[in-house]
Amino acid sequence: MPPLPRPSDFELAILRVLWRQGSATVRQVFEVLQGERELGYTTVLKTMQIMAEKGLVLRDESAKTHLYTAAEAETTTQGSLVQDLVDRAFGGSAMGLLTHALNAQKPSQADLDQLQALIEQARKARR
Repeated sequence: MPPLPRPSDFELAILRVLWRQGSATVRQVFEVLQGERELGYTTVLKTMQIMAEKGLVLRDESAKTHLYTAAEAETTTQGSLVQDLVDRAFGGSAMGLLTHALNAQKPSQADLDQLQALIEQARKARR
């Protein structure tokens, strides 16, 4: 099965709503997003129809009001986006991405502790 296309920023906003809610109608997605940005109902409707055609969302047409769900889990989509970023912007170097991420924002102590735990897990897995 070929990978799904990379979602646009607006498609990601819609996906975030669906990931939080599990499934939603166009109206429900519109109401959530309307609080974040100025947009029209038909813009959300058309975008979600296109997303269904692309395979980014699944549409349940069994009821009068169609319910949409994300086709992939949030972590799967995030993983694909990160891999794409690593490949395109950092020439495949995960270290390059991490270096830039750590320099872009000062990590909290909790973030550093979590990163250290991930490093330790990776070391144990290599043994």
